Amino acid sequence: MAKCSHGRVPIAVGRRPLKYHSLVHSMQESVDPPADPNVRWHASAADAALRARCAGQRGVTAWLTGLSGSGKSTIAVDVEHRLLQIGCLACCLDGDNLRHGLNAGVGFDAAGRQEAVRRAGEAALLMAGSGVVAIVGMISPYRADRDRVRARHLAAGIPFIEVHVHAPLAIAEGRDPKGLYAKARAGEIKGFTGIDDPYEAPLSAEVVLHTAEHSLAACVAELETAILKIAMATVRA
Repeated sequence: MAKCSHGRVPIAVGRRPLKYHSLVHSMQESVDPPADPNVRWHASAADAALRARCAGQRGVTAWLTGLSGSGKSTIAVDVEHRLLQIGCLACCLDGDNLRHGLNAGVGFDAAGRQEAVRRAGEAALLMAGSGVVAIVGMISPYRADRDRVRARHLAAGIPFIEVHVHAPLAIAEGRDPKGLYAKARAGEIKGFTGIDDPYEAPLSAEVVLHTAEHSLAACVAELETAILKIAMATVRA
């Protein structure tokens, strides 16, 4: 397979042509005005198109959401590795890893989950805006939180792919790689997604990976293809 910096072709997503200039605008406008009137947006002289030309690829955020044990982290790190191997700049933002730094101290209640998703979304937006493929793997159980991240990307003209990593609760619980379901069933963990806290599945995800039905390799290949259709699209002046 050719590297990201070669062989780009215009692409279509769904039934509508995906035009570069319709997606990548200047990131010089604030999407949400700050509450403090003394804080002002400082416009950059570089727009996303220039950054894409410098990177030799287009940035995009792939947001993997699903139950604990569905396979998000495993798929995310494999896709990241494969993209890097073919010359695409990519970075995985894993939900647990982020709680060691960016999201350290953020709670697991509804407000904490919302803030964790917001922070991860802003980090992904900065990365994708600079031309990097940002691969986020988080349970992110609430639809409204994910929709806000999508809206931020849309307002900035940055492509966003929602990826539902789907596994039935029984399958995910049977895997239980971290032993968290067992703790939740024993009452040691409260508010655990899928047990005593809801998971709101995407209504119209761009990609749905059925990890109980398909192999890891097949799921990785499907997501890699979806990302490359955007990252390898022609970068125009």
